[in-house]
Amino acid sequence: MRIVFAHIVQILIAALGGLALDAAGVPAAWLSGSALATLLWGWSGRAKPMPRPLIDAAMLISGASMGAAVTPAAIAAMARYPSSLVLLVIAVFAISGASAFWLTRVSGWRRDDAVLASVPGALSTVLAIAVDRNAAVAPIAIVQNLRLFVLIALLPSAVVFSGGGTGSALIGQGLPVQSAGGMAFILIGGLLVGLVFKRLNVAAPILLGATLVSIVSHGAEWVTGVIPPVITTGGLVLIGMFIAERFRDVRRSTLRTTLVAALGSFAIGMVVATAFAGLAAWLAGVSFANGLIAFAPGGLEAMTVLALVLGLDPLYVGIHHLVRFLGIGLVVPFVVAWLQRVDPPAAE
Repeated sequence: MRIVFAHIVQILIAALGGLALDAAGVPAAWLSGSALATLLWGWSGRAKPMPRPLIDAAMLISGASMGAAVTPAAIAAMARYPSSLVLLVIAVFAISGASAFWLTRVSGWRRDDAVLASVPGALSTVLAIAVDRNAAVAPIAIVQNLRLFVLIALLPSAVVFSGGGTGSALIGQGLPVQSAGGMAFILIGGLLVGLVFKRLNVAAPILLGATLVSIVSHGAEWVTGVIPPVITTGGLVLIGMFIAERFRDVRRSTLRTTLVAALGSFAIGMVVATAFAGLAAWLAGVSFANGLIAFAPGGLEAMTVLALVLGLDPLYVGIHHLVRFLGIGLVVPFVVAWLQRVDPPAAE
């Protein structure tokens, strides 16, 4: 009972963080605010690990919300994306190379550790490779997580400042709400498909399962309308908690020694990503804000949800991050293995 109460308290604290930033007019307030509040609560030493059912609920709600934006007209618009996706592949190599250059030449990292820390997104895959290859897992996790956290905290304001997005508007606000039957169909169907993806070791399986079911349902017009905004807002609070929890087990001493390397790697990678985002947005005929979120070196779940929160095109953004994730999963293991043959890591 005490554990249940502790989890309720954490959710309330995260929600208060979102409410505070929402009242202050901060973009993507419920996502950013809950992440910041959860991070501070975790550093107080009172935080409890987020239960898996809560994480799955957050992914399920977010995926169902994303698919609501996919209409037949939106699907037809994908015909203009191929050039942008090709540019994305080039951008991934450029971002990783620039960030790795900073970590090796300025911060003195090993090349294999620098590559793993510099890969934009796909955190779970990167850390799994790091453990398997006996790499420096803690510093790699800090660089990857700090990049994601800074993006969630600062990128919404940058997008709104650039003239894109809708700031702190709630998802689906002012749009027709789905029927109870339609919402149940998407949530239950998304959960079932997600469990299949989980058995197949697909990344973010519940999120992708719910997104796929929602996309098909809305694209075929079996279901119309959006998830009620109060439910999607709750999902954002839970996702913010999930992002912040990745810092829970990081020692402060390790964080301090890696901070300069992490910030430098993030800054140089973001400069490269921004340049590619501008070119891709022009080629695809979308706003710079869409290009910036699609090319930002963050995780699949966080960046796609952020696009939805900011009123951008979740289909354009989601496709780019999914392609990047799949590419990273296929290429990075071979790159790291080659680097470690050249310079084997010390045995633990």
